[in-house]
Amino acid sequence: MSTPIELAEELTGILFAADPVRPSVLGLPAEHDRLADLSEEAEQRTRAACLDVAARAEAIDRDALSEQDRVTRDVVVQQAKAVVDRIDSAVCEISVSDAFGAPALQPLLLLPQLTLNDAEKARGYLARLAAFPSYLDTVARRQRAALENGVAPPEFLVDAGIAFVDRFLSESDTSPLRVGAETAGFAPERDRLLAEVVRPAYARYRDFLASEAKPRGRPADQAGLCWLPDGEERYAKLIRVHTTTDRTARDLHETGLALIEQLAGEYRELGGRVFGTTELAEIFHRLRTDPELRWSDGEELLAAARATITRAEAEAPRWFRSVPEQACEVQPVPEADAEGGTIAYYLEPALDGSRPGIYFANTFAAGERFRHTAEAIAFHEAVPGHHFQLSTALGLSELPLLRRIADINSYLEGWGLYAERLADEMRLYSGDVARFGLLTQDSMRAGRLVVDTGLHALGWSRQRAVDFLREHTPMAPLEIEREIDRYADWPGQALSYMVGRLEIQRIRAAAEEALGERFDIRDFHDVVLGNGVLPLSVLDTVVADWVARH
Repeated sequence: MSTPIELAEELTGILFAADPVRPSVLGLPAEHDRLADLSEEAEQRTRAACLDVAARAEAIDRDALSEQDRVTRDVVVQQAKAVVDRIDSAVCEISVSDAFGAPALQPLLLLPQLTLNDAEKARGYLARLAAFPSYLDTVARRQRAALENGVAPPEFLVDAGIAFVDRFLSESDTSPLRVGAETAGFAPERDRLLAEVVRPAYARYRDFLASEAKPRGRPADQAGLCWLPDGEERYAKLIRVHTTTDRTARDLHETGLALIEQLAGEYRELGGRVFGTTELAEIFHRLRTDPELRWSDGEELLAAARATITRAEAEAPRWFRSVPEQACEVQPVPEADAEGGTIAYYLEPALDGSRPGIYFANTFAAGERFRHTAEAIAFHEAVPGHHFQLSTALGLSELPLLRRIADINSYLEGWGLYAERLADEMRLYSGDVARFGLLTQDSMRAGRLVVDTGLHALGWSRQRAVDFLREHTPMAPLEIEREIDRYADWPGQALSYMVGRLEIQRIRAAAEEALGERFDIRDFHDVVLGNGVLPLSVLDTVVADWVARH
């Protein structure tokens, strides 16, 4: 019988075979010349392999294992079953927009992050460019077959996908795929492949979207999965994947509504101090329209992000016993991704040291972006958020690789959102105006519980979702529209943030109550971050075992 560590290694191999760009981005030894095979046949092979690993892991007697082996076993079971749920939900068949989860966008986000520091990687990169036609044709073939079976994306998402491809095709020298390498002859061959292979492949995919997907697209008042065959079952699987819980859509919806009401009181208290009003509509209006709460340009935005992160790094040792050795870099979101891209995101460092952890802040239309949300976002994405979390996890070389890189949104994004509130405890916010950013981010994540479930389980229209966020959050109209499109294209992912934060806060409160004066926040944070990326139920057990030992 295989050990938990052996099964973790086997599952990691299965995951890397299904997503071969991932080990390259992580800086791991791998075959650096393939893109993912998104064909149904390949996914079914992956599904069968994951079911086999999960069954063998579940057959192991947990009581006979050491504490760390029990954790590894449980992570293997959850991750293998999550892959099965993802495959069964078949989101790739309807994900057509410019959201992170869209398969047509994935290579354009990931390949530019590669460091081509030897001839093998350079050759592999060229092979990957050559594989774009097969990759995109497979995506189109899956989506075409889904259309024939009555599984169509919303028309507004098709329009977003067409606009994304149009932006890519309008680029020349600024193409995100013009990655450099020192290998002789690399640049001319790269440029030839981009011009003669990659661009025509995207043009062909665009034609599919425009001529086949758009005419069959669902109307905006049928934006969610619940309007599709087996949509409710698909969504239940994605809730399980992204939250690592068995919570229902209705339960999550009600939780979001309760949090929105709670946050309204916090807005009123802060609004009274800053704006001299407790009227929620007036507070939101001021936050949305005050020109003093906008950036003058992208450079000012980036400079503020760097200053915020530096301040957090200086305070961190008072709250963490272990901090990453390497500082977090700040860069603008690449130009090709900025117009339709998210507010900000973090890219973990490469394990081979070829790339640091990077906080990408979106400087597109900087004059329309909120100044007051910038600090909360930096605390979430960088320090003490994802940079601390992911850099720490990757550095846990004594753990199986699976536990260092597991794709568990509720833990990853839950920690990021926890970090925003933790930063307030750490007195990192520069003042009450910046605390409005904390509340804005909180109400967005609480709103996600309402809106994501509203769209995909309760049959909400796109406009109803937009209207809810406009009424209950001070987010900019531009950001609200893009957020709603993201939720429609990536069902369930938006639930992970608040579900994860609430659970981490609950686990912390239980530990504080049990340990009393013996509770040390530095030790708690080291336990939460020092055991790798964990499902929420496993994290609860790990912290409970730590409490029992103290």
